[in-house]
Amino acid sequence: MIISKVETNTTVGPVLTNGKRTVVLHIIKSLGRGGAEMLLPETLAKHNQSQYEFHYIYFLPWKDQVVGDIERENGIVTCIPAKNNIQIFGKTGAIVQYIKTHKVQIIHCHMPWAGVIGRIAGRLAKVPVVYTEHNKWERYHKATYFFNKYSFSSQAKVLAVSGEVANSIQKHYHKNTPAIQVLRNGINIDKFSRDIQMEPLVRSLYNIPETAIVIGITCVFRKQKRLTTWLEVAKQLHNVFTDVHFIIVGDGVLKEEVYAKAKALDMHNYLHFAGLQAEVRPYLQAMDIFMMTSEFEGLPVALLEAMSMRCMPACTAAGGIGELIQDGENGVLVPIEEPEQLINKLSEYILYPEKIKAAAQHARQTVASNFSIQTMVAALENTYEEVVAG
Repeated sequence: MIISKVETNTTVGPVLTNGKRTVVLHIIKSLGRGGAEMLLPETLAKHNQSQYEFHYIYFLPWKDQVVGDIERENGIVTCIPAKNNIQIFGKTGAIVQYIKTHKVQIIHCHMPWAGVIGRIAGRLAKVPVVYTEHNKWERYHKATYFFNKYSFSSQAKVLAVSGEVANSIQKHYHKNTPAIQVLRNGINIDKFSRDIQMEPLVRSLYNIPETAIVIGITCVFRKQKRLTTWLEVAKQLHNVFTDVHFIIVGDGVLKEEVYAKAKALDMHNYLHFAGLQAEVRPYLQAMDIFMMTSEFEGLPVALLEAMSMRCMPACTAAGGIGELIQDGENGVLVPIEEPEQLINKLSEYILYPEKIKAAAQHARQTVASNFSIQTMVAALENTYEEVVAG
C-alpha cells in the first residue's frame, strides 16, 4: 500500500514497516521538479529495496510533481501541509509521531528548513539525522542561515553535493562535528542518453531546421538562474548567428518577468518556451548546447542530465559547475561576474559545429566516469550503514 494523500491532521496512515529492512525517512520542503527533488526517485530506483524501505515527507501540497515518480519506485510519500517555514515548525509533533509509528531508523533531510525540522524531530525521537547540503551558505537568507547553523550540530553526517559547497560549510561552521563528506550528485547515464529515440520530436514541433544550432536550458525560474541575463546573451548571439534557435524548458515564480523580457527583446521568431515538462529528455535531445548564466549553484542535476545527453555545456562558474566543466575541453566556462563572455566564446563554437560535437562527447564521458547514479547510491548506502552502526 502507498501513502500519497495530503494529511489534514497528525494521524498517520497504515504501518508498512518490514522489520528486516532499514527504514529511511527523507524530509524535504517540496516535491516539485527541482534538482534535489528529482534525485529522489532516481536514487530510489537504484537502491537495494530488499535492504532499505524509503519514506518521504514534504510540506508544500502544491509542489507535488515528483510524488508519482517516487510512488512508482515503491516509495511511501506523505504530505504534512504547511504554507510557509513558520508553519513547518508547527509540524514537529506530527513528524515525531510518524517516525515512531513507522519505526524510522534514519532521517535524511534535504536543504535548510527541512534540515532544521528534521534535526529537531530526530532529537525528540532519538533517531540519527543525515543532511544533504545543496547550496553555498553565503546565498541563504539571514533567518535560514541562522537556524541552519544553530541546529547544525544535531546530526550524524553531512553530505555536500560539491567541494565548493563543503568549503562554504567549513568557512561558516567551525566545529569538527558532524563529519562533512563530499558526495556529488549522480544521474542515470543509461536513461539520459541521446541514442534513445523519444517523442515528441522537438525540432519538428517548433519548426527548427535539423541543421540549426539549438541552445537551451531546463530549470526552475528562480532568481539565481539569471534568466533575463540568459536572454540577453541569447539575443546577442542571434544578432550574429541568425539561424540559431533557443529553447527554455521550465516554469516558476519569475515566469512573467522572463516572458516580458523575451517580448521586450523581440525574440519570438527563434526563442521557444516549452513550459514545465515531466519528461525533459526529448528537449535535451534537440539541444546542441546547454547554457547556464547562474549566479550560484550547488551541483546542478539538470546540467548533469544535459551533459549525459551530449549537450555541450556553456556556463558561468557557479558553485560546483567548475568541478564539472574544463573550459575548452568538455565545454565553456566563464566567470560568474562576466556572463557576457559566453557570447564571444560560443561564437567560436557556432562557427565550427564539429567543435560542439567533440566537446559534447567529452561532456558525456565526464558524467559517465565521475557522476553516475550507481556510484552515488552506493555511497549513500554506505553512509546509512555507518550511521545505523553508530
